[in-house]
Amino acid sequence: MKTKAIFNWSSGKDSALALYKTLQNPGIEIVSLLTSVNKQFNRISMHGVRTELLEQQAQSIGLPLYKMEIPEMPTMEVYEEVMRETLKHFTDKGVTHSVFGDIFLEDLRKYREDKLAEMQLEGLFPLWKTNTKELIREFLDLGFKTIVTCVNERNLDKSFVGRIIGEQFLADLPEDVDVCGENGEFHTFTFDGPIFAEPINFKVGEIVYRKYEKPKTDASSTACDTDDAFDYGFWYCDLIPE
Repeated sequence: MKTKAIFNWSSGKDSALALYKTLQNPGIEIVSLLTSVNKQFNRISMHGVRTELLEQQAQSIGLPLYKMEIPEMPTMEVYEEVMRETLKHFTDKGVTHSVFGDIFLEDLRKYREDKLAEMQLEGLFPLWKTNTKELIREFLDLGFKTIVTCVNERNLDKSFVGRIIGEQFLADLPEDVDVCGENGEFHTFTFDGPIFAEPINFKVGEIVYRKYEKPKTDASSTACDTDDAFDYGFWYCDLIPE
C-alpha cells in the first residue's frame, strides 16, 4: 500500500529537486501538487509567477494541481484557517503525508510539523540537511533549468533577477547569500528538467520593484517569512507565457 501524499509546490528549484527525489520513491504516491496563490494578483505567493505558467508546469509534470488562494497579506489566523480547510480536503481523500522542499530552516520545519499534526498528517522533507552547494550542483547536473523571478534587495540587487541559474550566476553571488536562496534571498521558476514531459515556454517581461506595507490593523501578525519583511523591497521579473 503506497503512502498518499500532497506535494507543496512553489514552482522553484528546491521544489523541483524535492519532487524529483520523491517520485523516485516507489512507496509514495503524490496525489496532487499544492501551491499558495495570491488571490488578488493571481500569481504564486512570493515568487510572483503567473498562474498560467504554474498550470503549464503541472500539466507537463503530469500531476493534478490544487491552488490554495490566500489574500495578499493575510493574518496568521486567516492563513492557517485556509490551510486547515485545504488539508481537510486532502485528508478526506486518504492523504496522510505532506512533502516540502525545505532544507535547513528548523523553525519553519517545526511550524509545518506542528500544524500538520493538528490534522493527523506527517511531513516529509527529502532535501533536509543536505549541503546546499551539493544540492544546486545536483540540480544542474540533472539537467534542470531555472530562472530567478524575485530577489530581496537586502541580499541582492536588481541585476540578479531575471537570470538563469548557472555557473556565472553562482560565481556572482555574494558570499553571505545561500546558493539555494534558503534564507529567502531569491526565488525561482523551474522550466525544464527530468520531471517535465516538455519545457515550459515563456518570455522575460518587465522587471519591477515592490515594497510591501504592513497592514494597518490590530489583528495579529501577518503570515510573512520574517519579522523584518516590511523593511526591504523586492525586485520581480515578470514571466510571460508563450
